[in-house]
Amino acid sequence: MSTISVRLSKKEDLLVRNYAKMHGLSVSDLVRASVIEKIEDEIDLKTFDEVLNKIEKTYSLGDVKRELGL
Repeated sequence: MSTISVRLSKKEDLLVRNYAKMHGLSVSDLVRASVIEKIEDEIDLKTFDEVLNKIEKTYSLGDVKRELGL
């Protein structure tokens, strides 16, 4: 497993440590989870944009109900 160093101001360090403590996490676990979540969110948004750009037409719930006679 590798190690990454992050430079924080004293105020930022206190904020991160207190947040981790409030949630029962180590600082390492908090930072790891936060970074992975950020990356996954960006991938999800990119995928959503790619799919949205491929869709030629979208339908509202009302349109679908009318089309199906509901």
